[in-house]
Amino acid sequence: MKAARFHGRRDIKVDEVEPPQIRDGQALIEIEWCGICGSDLHEYLVGPRVIPTKERPHPLTGAVLPVTVGHEFCGRVSKVAPNSKLEVGQPVMVDPRVFCSNCHACNSSDTNICEGWGFLGYNSNDGGGYSEYVAVKEELCHVLPDSVPLSEAALIEPLTVAMHAVRISGFDDYRGKNILVLGGGPVGLAVIFVLKASGVGNIIVSEPTVRRQEQTAKFIDVVLNPREVKIGDRCRELTDGKGPDIVFDCAGIMPGLMDGMDALRRGGTYVNVAGWETECIVPMQHFMRKELIFRASMSYTESDFKGTVDDYVAGKFKGFEKLVTARIALDDIVQKGFEELINHKDDHVKIMVTPKRELLVG
Repeated sequence: MKAARFHGRRDIKVDEVEPPQIRDGQALIEIEWCGICGSDLHEYLVGPRVIPTKERPHPLTGAVLPVTVGHEFCGRVSKVAPNSKLEVGQPVMVDPRVFCSNCHACNSSDTNICEGWGFLGYNSNDGGGYSEYVAVKEELCHVLPDSVPLSEAALIEPLTVAMHAVRISGFDDYRGKNILVLGGGPVGLAVIFVLKASGVGNIIVSEPTVRRQEQTAKFIDVVLNPREVKIGDRCRELTDGKGPDIVFDCAGIMPGLMDGMDALRRGGTYVNVAGWETECIVPMQHFMRKELIFRASMSYTESDFKGTVDDYVAGKFKGFEKLVTARIALDDIVQKGFEELINHKDDHVKIMVTPKRELLVG
């Protein structure tokens, strides 16, 4: 089968490989769509960081590069193990995580911070979403109704990242809260959609690029350009002088961190959702003086994933599918996918990849 594999920094090749073989408790999934994630792009540009090497194989799977990449994927059940609850042909969205189920974190239901955490598409020999087939634990396959097109279903994964970030922020009720979201990319927009589904009305976004400003403005009223206004001052003007209660950092850059902590009200909460390519340095003049809470959001748990699937099926994220800005074939993933995002990042929110060229017709 064809599989896009990571061989090294800025070196992804579409190779011919043997399809993965399923083991007990697994199902073989025939991929239809897989999104290109910001984490994939980071790995392409500065990796291998998450992807294991010969010197540091993955502790659970033993995988080393080259590995098949892609973790935002959906497809149809192609083959099942004996006594499976799944049926061949069923459409599924896949929770792509790898975890041990035995460490302290896993035993506390915090599988997202498993001591041996990983993802299909980064850390596994069972494949990834930029391929024709992947072997997946049956328990991580969420069967979808016919009302959810597979052409949209892969968007559930970034929404789940946002769902976890919103859930662990420390607020049980978001109504009446003022929120600042840093970054209008895929994860920032996913956070916006999850917040809106939670009943939040006052959301402010800081986004420097024109295309993403325009895209974000379709869903909320206040989009600020940090190159033109001082974010902290403008946020205080919009919140009766207090500043936002919560900041969700979906950008992962120092200017954004400085703006966000400047903007936060005293005792406010800063939630980092982004993967940083550079060192993150906390600005003490804001962090300590205002007694801020700074916490991280890492991936998601099984309950986050199931909850997001249920909400998506229930229609709570209508319009999120409009964030797909391009659909490409697996064979074109390097030039029309990764290099396109590098050279024309401002023109895109989400690029979807398929191994099935016939799905691109029309």
